[in-house]
Amino acid sequence: MDQLTRHFYRLLIGLACVSMVAAFVIVILGILARQVTFIDIQGLDAYAGYAIAATLFFALPTALMHGDHIRVTLVLDRLGSRARAVFEWGGLIVALGLSVYLAWFAVRAVWLSYTTHDISPGADATPLWIPQLSMAIGCVAFALAFLDAIVARLRGREWFVAGPGSVAE
Repeated sequence: MDQLTRHFYRLLIGLACVSMVAAFVIVILGILARQVTFIDIQGLDAYAGYAIAATLFFALPTALMHGDHIRVTLVLDRLGSRARAVFEWGGLIVALGLSVYLAWFAVRAVWLSYTTHDISPGADATPLWIPQLSMAIGCVAFALAFLDAIVARLRGREWFVAGPGSVAE
């Protein structure tokens, strides 16, 4: 199961990279379109926003795994090993609960937009469930990452990857 989730996180970070390049291309295209005044491409700002949001949500699990989110190590490093373990378990459980709650509402928003045929209020008139899908997938993967971290802790393994600039935990 661990390898399957790692491959899923790699797929999502690849999609985040593609989304980031897409955002860059869309922004450059918008700049060029404004410079050449006879070209008017409607909805570029909305598409750039969708691509940036997709980048952020797709990158959530990998960023968590590598400790790139805000971590409360300032407090944890000053605790004893027993108190630190209690706080880490509590943090993982609360984070799992909050991320599941967020994922539930993200998936619900996609479904609601799909069933009501909601479209973007911008010039692009895109069905909103399409860009919201990246948010929902990212939120579900984020919740899965917390569950994965808890299962790894239960098995006695470290789930978080120590980066080159981080202190070994």
